[in-house]
Amino acid sequence: MFSFLQQKRFFLSLCLAGLIGFPLAMPLGALEGVTFTVVGADKKLSRALRQASILVRSRPDSASDPLDLYSGAQADYQRLLSVLYAQGYYSGSIHILIDGQEAADLSPVETPSAISTIAVTVDPGPRFTFGQARMKPYAQGTRLPPSYRDGRPAYSTAISEAAQAGIDGWRQLGHAKASVVGQTIVADHAARRLDAEILLGSGPKLRFGDLHLTGNDRMRSERIRRISGFASGTVFDPDTLTKMVDRLRRTGVFRTVSLSEADQANPDGTLDLALDVNEELPRRYGFGAQVSSADGADLSAFWLHRNLFGGGERLRLDGIVRALGNDDEPTSYEIGTRIDRPATPTTDSSAFLLGRYEKAEWFDLDLTSLTLGFGLSRVFSDQFKAEAGLNYVRSTLEDSSFQLKYELVALPISVELDRRDDEFKPTKGQYLYAAVTPFHGFGTTGSGAQLKADARLYKGFGADDRFVLAGRFQAGTVVGSSLITTPPDYLFFSGGGGTVRGHPFQSLGVSLASLGGAQVGGKSFVGMSGEMRATLNDRLGAAFFYDAGFVSDDSFFGGNSGWHSGAGVGLRYETLVGPVRLDVALPVSGATGDGVQIYVGIGQSF
Repeated sequence: MFSFLQQKRFFLSLCLAGLIGFPLAMPLGALEGVTFTVVGADKKLSRALRQASILVRSRPDSASDPLDLYSGAQADYQRLLSVLYAQGYYSGSIHILIDGQEAADLSPVETPSAISTIAVTVDPGPRFTFGQARMKPYAQGTRLPPSYRDGRPAYSTAISEAAQAGIDGWRQLGHAKASVVGQTIVADHAARRLDAEILLGSGPKLRFGDLHLTGNDRMRSERIRRISGFASGTVFDPDTLTKMVDRLRRTGVFRTVSLSEADQANPDGTLDLALDVNEELPRRYGFGAQVSSADGADLSAFWLHRNLFGGGERLRLDGIVRALGNDDEPTSYEIGTRIDRPATPTTDSSAFLLGRYEKAEWFDLDLTSLTLGFGLSRVFSDQFKAEAGLNYVRSTLEDSSFQLKYELVALPISVELDRRDDEFKPTKGQYLYAAVTPFHGFGTTGSGAQLKADARLYKGFGADDRFVLAGRFQAGTVVGSSLITTPPDYLFFSGGGGTVRGHPFQSLGVSLASLGGAQVGGKSFVGMSGEMRATLNDRLGAAFFYDAGFVSDDSFFGGNSGWHSGAGVGLRYETLVGPVRLDVALPVSGATGDGVQIYVGIGQSF
């Protein structure tokens, strides 16, 4: 049986062997095999023990070096003992026999020149429970783990988790240097009980001192302090440290951000921090593409500068070209720019300026639109953010016989809640985007408000979430203005890869009688999509989907309306830039279908 005294002796022997260097050559042995036996344990414990064993995980064979086998056996004593303690077993025994001899009794300087068999036997013994699980002094508000309670299984991990929780409780009150100063653990083998008492030292209550910066090249130090939200002299708060790092990472300026506390507090009761950053390359660009058999190719590109003036200013230029290569529809394009300045005017908010120009064709109508605006965005948490702005919009809708001009100011307000486990390949969680945009028109342009929402839900099931059920619901409506006086940018269409696959892009709109039956966007829209996604192997996946869309010419989904729907199957191929998507869809209902539609793009459909 392996005792603590033997354990110390063998660790010392191993160190001695390392110094001697084993000058004698060790011939290879002919290992017949390694057996691993756990006596009377459940599957969970047996699996944990086997996974911890070096002798099992390394899968030694007949060509294995006897010295390596001996070293693995010595290491396994401690590794297996740690697993037993972690599971609450404190009276177990571990035997590792090398050719019938206990490995713990073998001298490291007389390792056998050949090893035939290794037999590992673990008898966990009974599981212990906590008799008294205590900790003192206890900081108000400390949340101890539920596993550290009287009568619960005496996992050693529960003790370490409780100790960390006790330290965290004091740190939340400003005691940055709280630590474990002692512990008493008594095992009663007859009663199978473990009594544990953790002694904490709170240390003094501290305030933040100085922030020492290293690694910043182009980014100005005063802007780093501003963006991080660091305030010297305030009471120490560990949550502030996390927020500082998150705020700096969110700018996209830095490749890495490392924040550490000084080992010792200053005599005046302050604690200095060291912030080390590594800046990203300032410029970045990217491309995207989606190809449809009916609509042609949609190409997009962006150019980004992460730190334009050395204060974290983020400049992004975007360009989109739609219907490229489609002989039946003119090519449309959109260009836009936006610059954001973080920590303006407050720590967790950003100010931005934007501009966008669009030229497109709706059926037989030509649309040109210019938008200029500014606003503020605010991050409330990692999952929730909001944005508000003030935009000036000027649009023209025309054909060979008439021209309509629109001019307005708008106040777009939006919120976004993102609880997905992965933004690009979600397997669970929810996503919600909602926006309201009041607008005031000049001249013949109407006044009112646009409301829209986009909700998505993901549910994974099966081993490793092999199957994912994904659903999406989109809705929008315009109130206050008539159809003809509503700015065309605020109207809704359905059809295409973003709404209803199996129907051409923006193929479902409404007829405007005052313009001779010309097709325009509707005042209300509903879109629904459902997908069943399946992972076939590490690279390949499949999807089955059904989409439906609704557009009407009145507010709140009234008036004249139309529905269409489509369904199909798809393949997904994983790449470094995300899954490449191939969807084949057919129209199921509606009059806007045009046969089989094929879509190729990057990323999931939603």
